[in-house]
Amino acid sequence: MPYYYGFDRTYILVIIGLIITMIAQANVQRAFAKYSKIQTKKQITGKQTANYILDTRGYNDIKIKQINNAMGDYFNPATKEVALSPQSINDTSIASVAVAAHELGHVIQYKEGYTPLRIKSWLVPAVNFGSKLSFPLLFLGIFLFRQNLIDIGLILFSLTLIFQIVTLPVEFNASRRALAVLEESGMLVGEENTYAANMLKAAAYTYVAATLATALQFLRMFLLFNNRNRDWYLNVLKPTIAWSVFLCKRYLFLIRNFNIF
Repeated sequence: MPYYYGFDRTYILVIIGLIITMIAQANVQRAFAKYSKIQTKKQITGKQTANYILDTRGYNDIKIKQINNAMGDYFNPATKEVALSPQSINDTSIASVAVAAHELGHVIQYKEGYTPLRIKSWLVPAVNFGSKLSFPLLFLGIFLFRQNLIDIGLILFSLTLIFQIVTLPVEFNASRRALAVLEESGMLVGEENTYAANMLKAAAYTYVAATLATALQFLRMFLLFNNRNRDWYLNVLKPTIAWSVFLCKRYLFLIRNFNIF
């Protein structure tokens, strides 16, 4: 195992992932605080934004509910509910309108059968199953000296990485749809559209950061728990990590150049 004078050197990967995640979270919180203070010129609330999109598209089966979780907004295709925080529902700020429109972007994806969203929904049960069993199997395999149990644990954990990779296009596409609706409808005018794009860009970085952090954690777990030869590493693990890093770099480039939106 990669230890040096009692220190687990692979833990550096976790620290790197943690730093990346913290930077992304601080960035989105800073953006949310900034754009929460800027009110829309038409004094539109997040709920009015959501209702407008639902009404104009005839999505009468989609319900809006309030949750007591700041920045915990989401759309649940299974229950056909858009859950918005009190601030997203009641505020007339750029941040509230952008967040609400983003969640309605997911509704549009759902109604139009957006393939990555369908794949993400299919993966949810498998990811939940894998997240519960991956670590118990890893430690059981170590305790019993059973490499096959360790391999199964690593495979189950990899489902989380696959899920996050699939989540990237889902989230970015929802933001693109949201910004298009806000601009075309005239709910936001002039520089307000740029402010909304900046808000959603900051949120997009958190998904990239989470994917990179999971990829680094997966690499660490492999280095700690896998005893296979170098050929297995070159043929299986290295391409997996390389593709994860490539996709994240690609999305970062697209975000910076506004092409993703």
